[in-house]
Amino acid sequence: MKIVLGPWLVRSLHPDDEEALARHANNRKIWRNLRDAFPHPYRREDARQFITSVTAQTPETVFAIATPEEAIGAIGFRLQEDVERISAEIGYWLSEDYWGQGITTAVLKAVTEYAMGKHDLKRVYAEPFAWNPASFRVLEKAGYVLEGRMKCSALKDGQVVDQLLYAYTQDDCQDLF
Repeated sequence: MKIVLGPWLVRSLHPDDEEALARHANNRKIWRNLRDAFPHPYRREDARQFITSVTAQTPETVFAIATPEEAIGAIGFRLQEDVERISAEIGYWLSEDYWGQGITTAVLKAVTEYAMGKHDLKRVYAEPFAWNPASFRVLEKAGYVLEGRMKCSALKDGQVVDQLLYAYTQDDCQDLF
């Protein structure tokens, strides 16, 4: 998969991304805002395992955020099952070297549209930690709407923390009651 967004790309991950991912991901500020499955410190072996794992998945749902030269982050969505099969949870990270340039917002918009169209979804959602207002702004600029606050819903970095629930829904989605 490949989406061109001006000078930025969303594309399939490949083994050559290992070194760049390890270099950009080895950042406590990034780790602090992701699930514990994302290791810290982040080593080359972690990048290798990540790439091997996600490239083996079908369908492909995890992608590199990249410049023409290298991967600088990742974005992915987890398709839900059973009655929630019309939904997906999305997550992303970007190298601190590239923060504040609008890259994540553009990538989030593009991957949300891709996920909804490719997988016939009605809803894509994210659950950022309450201490991460930068992620709230990204989500809001990408068209996501705050649906609520989940009190004491996660344990991260030794702290019990609230998460916010943001969602992007299809225009034809409406409450039936």
